[in-house]
Amino acid sequence: MSVTTQRRKPRNDRVTAAFERRRAPGQDLVQAADTIATVCADLAERFRRGGTLYTFGNGGPSTDAQHVSVEFVHPVIVGKRALPAHSLVSDAATVLGVAGRTGLDEVFAHQIGVLAQPDDIALGISADGDDANVLRGLERAREVGALTVALLGSDGGAIARSGMADHVLRVASPDPHVVKEVHVTVYHLLWELSHAFLEQDAGATTSVHEQVGSGLDGLYPFLYGGAGDGDRLRVEVARSSAGKAADIVALRDAMADVHGDALLAAADDLAPLYARRGKLLACGNGGSSADAQAVVQSFLDPSLGAARPLAALCLTSDVAVITALSNDVDFSVVFARQVRSFGRAGDALVGLSTSGNSPNVMEAFAAARALGMVTIGFAGNDGGAMARSDAIDHLFVVPSSSVHRIQETQTTLYHVLLELTQEALAPPVAD
Repeated sequence: MSVTTQRRKPRNDRVTAAFERRRAPGQDLVQAADTIATVCADLAERFRRGGTLYTFGNGGPSTDAQHVSVEFVHPVIVGKRALPAHSLVSDAATVLGVAGRTGLDEVFAHQIGVLAQPDDIALGISADGDDANVLRGLERAREVGALTVALLGSDGGAIARSGMADHVLRVASPDPHVVKEVHVTVYHLLWELSHAFLEQDAGATTSVHEQVGSGLDGLYPFLYGGAGDGDRLRVEVARSSAGKAADIVALRDAMADVHGDALLAAADDLAPLYARRGKLLACGNGGSSADAQAVVQSFLDPSLGAARPLAALCLTSDVAVITALSNDVDFSVVFARQVRSFGRAGDALVGLSTSGNSPNVMEAFAAARALGMVTIGFAGNDGGAMARSDAIDHLFVVPSSSVHRIQETQTTLYHVLLELTQEALAPPVAD
């Protein structure tokens, strides 16, 4: 007599497999260090000439496009100059208007054709390289004379084959989550290290160093030993890029042991919530705002095989609501007011903050706790106010002082959380 049992893979195997799947693509980025240095040098040259960076992508990459623009316009390292960058996905009225009139394929090309100048930069992001509107945007940018850069995944698809990108940075993985995680590291490196070339000429390094104190010399020691020639600087930037890429691989690996059980526990709370038709709300500021949008997009519009769409709402996306509350009440309430409007017992709130101290995120957690919602926090460094709060059920702290390494690791953590939640919702495997 045969007996059929219903079982899942052991918990530790599930978490281990999720993190191991990310290791090789992350390590490959170390080998791309020379290419990254070359791209950074070209970006710096365009910025010196007064150029603007235009970023664009669809779905998850659209949140990356917004994150890129935040990084360049609002530098996280004090003393770094703000560089002009604009996300072409942010103007919903224009995107929908163009799509309705001429089709989705033209939404980025139309904006680039109107806005871009020869000294500008077009950065197209695509998880598989086959997004027709991203390709059209790069083609139009090439016609204008702008520098074209593509962040791609898988085999690079039609965009890589087109030759429309002056520089292609590709993540050799078919998994859109893994591609996105490495892309986050790539565009952080592009921001961090393009500044090295902007500050290379005589006198610039000294004045910047004096302006910001000793903070940057530890990160970029090659900037502060006096001006050097371009070839030497390119070698040092490549070395720095490789080192940072290796750092994030090690940090991500460590999180499997540090947060593996907690990720499973959070997924075990989210799965029954969704089984009862609950929803997830998400919030954050700046780069963490784009990450909150990425969390919601990955739940609501999943890109992994047969994954089911899960109800989610981003509290950072409605600009009219955010600016109304900020102007008429106070910025600290912009998320809490929405939690009280949209949340209910049986829902969940995800709050992201690299410091763990964002007042409006903490207010949102307090509101969610009062409603009886499941609360999940992502923080960095020592966890800040989040670590001291009793309003957070599940807290994931990335022990790093680097905003960029924190955000890169948080991206992996919320992707793994989604994957574990989807697995918990799926029918058990029959043996």
